[in-house]
Amino acid sequence: MRQPTVIESKRCFGGTQTVYEHHSRVTSTPMRFSIFLPPQAEAGPVPSVTFLSGLTCNEQNFTTKAGAQRYAAELGLIVVAPDTSPRGLSLPGEHDGYDFGSGAGFYLNATVAPYAAHYRMYDYIQDELWQLVHQHFPADPKAAGIMGHSMGGHGALVLGLRERQQYRSISALAPIANPCDCPWGHKAFTGYLGENRELWKEYDASLLLRQPYDGPEILIDQGEADPFLVEQLKPERLVEAASVSGAALRLRMQPGYDHSYYFIATFIGDHLRHHAHILKA
Repeated sequence: MRQPTVIESKRCFGGTQTVYEHHSRVTSTPMRFSIFLPPQAEAGPVPSVTFLSGLTCNEQNFTTKAGAQRYAAELGLIVVAPDTSPRGLSLPGEHDGYDFGSGAGFYLNATVAPYAAHYRMYDYIQDELWQLVHQHFPADPKAAGIMGHSMGGHGALVLGLRERQQYRSISALAPIANPCDCPWGHKAFTGYLGENRELWKEYDASLLLRQPYDGPEILIDQGEADPFLVEQLKPERLVEAASVSGAALRLRMQPGYDHSYYFIATFIGDHLRHHAHILKA
């Protein structure tokens, strides 16, 4: 794969925080991602964690607001943060709302035209971005984790549960736990996947987690003051699924916290330590 183009690069906590752009063969559009390389990466391969962001976000939101670099530098983790959708298109309805289309790729492979030609964020994360990171940066392919927030929490859980050979550790902050049964999920799945609800199930963490899972503990944090908790997020569905499969799942309900980056910044250190503990074992 061709070396991606540097958009900006800054020294940060002894490492480097860089944003890259490349032309994606999966989405057929330019794509951007940020990557933090800790100082330990100068000596050789280190574990990596991919963070998937939520609705309306791009690669910059997590990079500039979460405060992850300090913890990643201490723990010796590469942190990758991709964009949330293809950009530069003008598809019908793509820019009409915050919860579908631009900034809202939902980390799936669309099957409905015209989105099917470009909105293939599952393959982009699992295949193309994976290859870019492990070809051009000192990331250990045997020590990779995935995490995310809201729509990105949904994506991280789905990718982590389906791609166990790639992702050894999983966590999420306020994930959309049961998109088959919430308004955000209904809108996105209908628009990207059509009316075939069997296909929807392939992208629903609360259903995937009902299948046998013997991996390490999955960490979930959820704010009790989150305005989307009851209607959109439904973390209790993950607890129910884990009770069926016997999966190790830890859901921490955090009093007073909402859905914002203040919430993410408060608990990002715990999540990166969770991944480091598993990936360095």
